[in-house]
Amino acid sequence: MGSGLAAGSVRSRYLVYFQYLGTDFNGVAAVRGAQRAAGVQNYLEEAAEGLKSVVPVKFTISSRTDAGVHALSNAAHLDVQRRSGQPPFSPEVLTQALNTHLRHPAIRVLKAFRVPSDFHARYSATSRTYLYRLATGCPQYDQLPVFERNRCWALQADCLDVAAMQEAAHHLLGTHDFSAFQSTGSPSSSSVRTLRRASVSPGPASPFVLPQESSCPPAVGSGGRRERPFPEGSQPCPELPTCWTDLGSHRKGPVGPWFRPSLTGWVRRMTAILVAVGLGTLTPTQVKMILESRDPLGRHQTRVAPAHGLFLKSVLYRDLEDLAAGSPACAQQECQGPPARAAPGRPEDFRACLAP
Repeated sequence: MGSGLAAGSVRSRYLVYFQYLGTDFNGVAAVRGAQRAAGVQNYLEEAAEGLKSVVPVKFTISSRTDAGVHALSNAAHLDVQRRSGQPPFSPEVLTQALNTHLRHPAIRVLKAFRVPSDFHARYSATSRTYLYRLATGCPQYDQLPVFERNRCWALQADCLDVAAMQEAAHHLLGTHDFSAFQSTGSPSSSSVRTLRRASVSPGPASPFVLPQESSCPPAVGSGGRRERPFPEGSQPCPELPTCWTDLGSHRKGPVGPWFRPSLTGWVRRMTAILVAVGLGTLTPTQVKMILESRDPLGRHQTRVAPAHGLFLKSVLYRDLEDLAAGSPACAQQECQGPPARAAPGRPEDFRACLAP
């Protein structure tokens, strides 16, 4: 009977961009079975039931993210098969319908595009952009503004040696075997990737901080503000919440059906290493040695930055003329190489670009 219903029906493929706060989810991928945890994909596919497709709609996610990781713009493709005589949904109607039926307030569909039937959201991607947010000068987690909690990594240190972090990040640029930043037992058949851009920059003050909160409380017994001399050559980071540091990286590498693991684990390990440099625990030269060691079991490689400070910023595609209208060139200034299409809606404070 199912094949009879499908006879004469029209199937259309769409590329959708969506964003989410990852705090409440067990990652972006769907969690199957009778488990209490849920992924973002579970809610998207539940919302797609409202489209009344002849064949149940399944989302093929472009970029997997770990539990707690956020996305300013992730991407996925889906097929909607309408009954005979019914025209395909316009991208605008599809976007509105999905948002109407979404049951979780931390997920939003940004935009949709019609794409060819052989388009693949994961394998067609040419690069991915990631951003990591740090806040300095916060001895206790509860000193963070409530609006920033679970959206940055709060560090006790008053400042980071940004210049040293930039020098260390420079060692990661280019094509390398990034085995040292993989988790043990990773299913990836290759750890060779190309890192096009890596940047570390002090960001603006959080907009959620009141003037009376412009400095952290004095340290116990100090009788005044916490003071610490800045390392020579570093860019001073005032105490939280007057300074935010954004870490960004752009990676590109081979894309193929063999690639499955989430890249966010790699980014979190790289971030942790760069923060160690900013704190003076490691030197930029040691970062180069860690990279060249290709050893994921090294003592420094156990460092992993918290998931809640990481954001997937954008996914780029190339040679998709269907995306030309209405898709701003997100991160084009950040990535070298031919133009590519990117997701709408990018904030200026985050600088990170990553490819499959």
